[in-house]
Amino acid sequence: MARVYGLLALLPFIAKLVTAQSVPEYGQCGGIGFTGSTTCAAGNICVVLNPYYSQCLAGTSTGSSSVSSTSVTSTTASGTTTTTTSSSPTATVSGFVKTSGTHFTLNDKPFTVVGANSYWVGLMNYDTADMNTAFADIAATGATTVRTWGFNEVTTPDGVAYYQSWSGSTPTVNTGANGLENFDNVVAIAKAHGLRLIVTLTNNWSDYGGMDVYVNQLIGQGSPHDYFYTNATVIAAYKNYVKTFVSRYVNEPGILGWELANEPRCLGSTSATSGTCTISTISTWAAELSAFIKSIDTNHLVAIGDEGFFNDPGNPIYVYQGSLGIDFDANLNISTLDFGTFHLYPDSWGESDNPFGTQWIEDHATAMLASNKPVIMEEFGTTSNQSGVYATWYSTVLSTGLTGDLIWQAGSDLTNGPTPNDGYAVYPGSDVYVLDTQHAAALKARDGSA
Repeated sequence: MARVYGLLALLPFIAKLVTAQSVPEYGQCGGIGFTGSTTCAAGNICVVLNPYYSQCLAGTSTGSSSVSSTSVTSTTASGTTTTTTSSSPTATVSGFVKTSGTHFTLNDKPFTVVGANSYWVGLMNYDTADMNTAFADIAATGATTVRTWGFNEVTTPDGVAYYQSWSGSTPTVNTGANGLENFDNVVAIAKAHGLRLIVTLTNNWSDYGGMDVYVNQLIGQGSPHDYFYTNATVIAAYKNYVKTFVSRYVNEPGILGWELANEPRCLGSTSATSGTCTISTISTWAAELSAFIKSIDTNHLVAIGDEGFFNDPGNPIYVYQGSLGIDFDANLNISTLDFGTFHLYPDSWGESDNPFGTQWIEDHATAMLASNKPVIMEEFGTTSNQSGVYATWYSTVLSTGLTGDLIWQAGSDLTNGPTPNDGYAVYPGSDVYVLDTQHAAALKARDGSA
């Protein structure tokens, strides 16, 4: 009996040990190279999101759930390797978004692209609980899609999440916990809220590294920004990063599409330029890089991620003149680009919110119809009378048949305070947040995807 009593006395400690080893909701429970616990807390199941990442998500199980080991075979340039990973029920988000004329589809039904930008969600060292709050706030508006950054180039890692570091001319992709494993969390938690991601792979601007890091590290400090589009060494390095990033998520339905860059232009954050960059420079680069992504990944859509500038040299408004290196109409005709994007910031461009804003939307809707491809207003913002201005723009989106839109930018109140606010952030409970909710419903109703 003494031995029985001794065992009974240990039961509370055993229970605590089991609880401590159980992975909470949204925690990692499996994947290639993962060595932690594969047992989810009660009420959760371990869901395989991709070969590298399995996550505990709410399920119907009555007790703890764990994954079983299986073998995943992958083919690389050097041969075929077999790696042990985990197997469990698939996530609720399934199927890949496709295009049909000027529309998006999912499993042969209309799919409405509406939502927000959240560049910051994978870059601020947020834990999974904060990521969950951020995506929950976006999803509550009826959003289907979030645009986010799939890049952060650093020359001196400082503990912040980053995806590639540079030592001289040698880049190293960060696949660790504050690198691509962190982005695995972004994808997984977005999926848990029924959201798909448009992932941008580099930046025209110096925020979070961008193109100039490649140019400066490989060619020399102060080299022309536009060498990013033409220098063979730079292009090869960028392709290597793109291949590593894209290959990781080839079979991931939580990704809607890839973007070649955020707001590519001949000029970047500095004045360094070769003086030879033209619209054909960026169009040629876009054709090459989009074809390269298609050679790796046939499941996902590809776009440039540009601001949608036109090429009409005689127009008095500079965003129509072609001087910035973008020809929206010509780029829409590139066969390996699946949809077009444009941005709308009248204040920054020295124009009025309206009528300029409504005309800008109408002109892109016209280009959409001419190309017979989807076109989305994937960034837009004003800092004054936001509700009134956005209501007018939303009405124009609906009436012109423009495919969809993503507001800049989502906002949330997280554990350590609010998310970044550049004057455009939309927080839950605000007038614009309510307007966004109404607009998402109206856009879905128009498309028959509600």
